[in-house]
Amino acid sequence: MPSLPTPHAAVVGLQWGDEGKGKIVDLLTARYDCIVRYNGGANAGHTVQVGTERYALHLIPSGILSHGKTNVVGNGVVVDPEKILEEIEGLRKRGVEVGSNLRISDRAHVVMPYHKDQDAALEDLLAKRAGTKGNGGSIGTTRRGIGPAYADKIRRSTAIRMGDLLDRDLLERKLDTICSMRMAELQALGATIGTNPGEVAPLVPRELAARFSAAGERLRPHITDTVYLLHDAMREGRSVLFEGANACLLDIDHGTFPFVTSSNCSTLGIPSGSGVPGRAIGKVYGIMKAYSTRVGGGPFVTELLDATGDRIRTRGREYGTTTGRARRCGWLDLVAVRYSTMVCGADAIACTLLDVLSGFDELKVCVGYRRADGTVTDRFVPDAERMSEFTPVYETLAGWSRELTDCHDRADLPDEAQQYLAFIEQFTGTPIELVSVGPERTQTLESARKVPVAAR
Repeated sequence: MPSLPTPHAAVVGLQWGDEGKGKIVDLLTARYDCIVRYNGGANAGHTVQVGTERYALHLIPSGILSHGKTNVVGNGVVVDPEKILEEIEGLRKRGVEVGSNLRISDRAHVVMPYHKDQDAALEDLLAKRAGTKGNGGSIGTTRRGIGPAYADKIRRSTAIRMGDLLDRDLLERKLDTICSMRMAELQALGATIGTNPGEVAPLVPRELAARFSAAGERLRPHITDTVYLLHDAMREGRSVLFEGANACLLDIDHGTFPFVTSSNCSTLGIPSGSGVPGRAIGKVYGIMKAYSTRVGGGPFVTELLDATGDRIRTRGREYGTTTGRARRCGWLDLVAVRYSTMVCGADAIACTLLDVLSGFDELKVCVGYRRADGTVTDRFVPDAERMSEFTPVYETLAGWSRELTDCHDRADLPDEAQQYLAFIEQFTGTPIELVSVGPERTQTLESARKVPVAAR
């Protein structure tokens, strides 16, 4: 007999991040018991608006804003203990419960201060050199230490995990080995070690051990083996929603390398980042904006360096949740979105920020890339050097003048907006089941379209 569909699902970004995943997770949370973050670190940020209250979440899953849900920070996340403590206290001050409803994997790796120093020193060094088109030679990281923390995870002998923070002696022994090595590496990157402003503070193992074991004690009630926790919950019939951070086009293996993040942020990262096999996921919601944005360096074929790009940025409030950086804005790149739906196995799309496009006489969508030799491809190339040579092949669609924030059903949308959504469905071969027309929970239209249309 065929097995019954699994009740577990995933939410993943289909572009370069900032698609509004937090809002969609918050909306879907009512249907699930456990909300799981499986990748990334405090470089990611989810913004959720509940009524007039706006919450910026960085490490804690968006389900924390809903009562009675278990929120899990999985082993695939790199955790800055001090940042997550700040986040916990900030939520509590606003009346949000954070207690037994938050669980952090004891296998999640720790972001230490020297990771941030190393991140910044490497970015500064690369920025001084002529490099790939987009942002000098630097990647354009948030300088939160995410990449160096993942690098230590792979090096193994220099890694610290959340469970290590609960054993002061073990932590200090590890830091004795790590600190001298890290100081030499920082100096090799051009950092100056000292106590003057602008210098990197010397690394003292005993002091770091005291500081981070204290943070570990405060987090002790939350730290546990989340792999068994999730499997026990599923055996008990509880449903799980996996919340991706960053997005597919920033995936370390499948994004615009090397201008990517340091983890598998597509759905392919769920099994390794949570300990739950991929076959357990019954539905994947791919989240996309009605246009395109990205931050930092790297190729962006549809980028608009003009008044239109500025208009989209202003209307969409396109500034980073974590850094405040202005995002690069452009027309919708459907070649990239179709690639991401394929890689992530998206069963349904949630299209966000459709309201931002109101007022344009016409809208352009990218349906192909023109190479330097004049030939055209409709396939995404996850390589920054090759993509930097592409120019967009556009199809022009009619715009609409009416504001959308008062729409309550997809049928309420102007005909041109409905045609825009239908074009996305046809091109990607994936139905759009959710449409966001404003920042609040209630400003989300749920479509009855369940059957994928034929791919173009």
